[in-house]
Amino acid sequence: MIRLLPKIATLVLLVAWPTASLARDATLTARTLDGATFSLADQRGHVVIVNFWATWCAPCRQEMPALDAYYRGHRGNGLAMVAIRMDAGASIKKLREATAAYAFPVARLDDARLPRPAIPTALPETRIYDRQGVLRYDSAADKTHPLVDAALLDRVVTPLLAPG
Repeated sequence: MIRLLPKIATLVLLVAWPTASLARDATLTARTLDGATFSLADQRGHVVIVNFWATWCAPCRQEMPALDAYYRGHRGNGLAMVAIRMDAGASIKKLREATAAYAFPVARLDDARLPRPAIPTALPETRIYDRQGVLRYDSAADKTHPLVDAALLDRVVTPLLAPG
């Protein structure tokens, strides 16, 4: 019995860890430009991409075509996405103009609710969640791949979309 305690403790940590990795974003909600409500908690069963960006951020704008192409190609396979513009006080009209070519939903930070620790400190930042809502990728922690591109999306998201 005593020999089992370390194994049981390890198992408890492994089971609890994914829940802990989601804690900072679990309450993320946003009203998108089309008036819909996006809620990370309501996306269970979908793989979710949350992208934080700003119009003044050149690397953010560089990522958008790859994110849009991937979203268009996989949204029918259980992929959900929202891009949250971090520009404070951003004009809705200008935001609509800047994102008109993209198929994914867009929201302003002003219209989003997320815990303070979940607000990015640098842009762009992209977070990818599996179908159970567990954070599987955060670009802020990936020092080897500074920007999200088609290859990264194929490597990270495509396996999460595979039927389980």
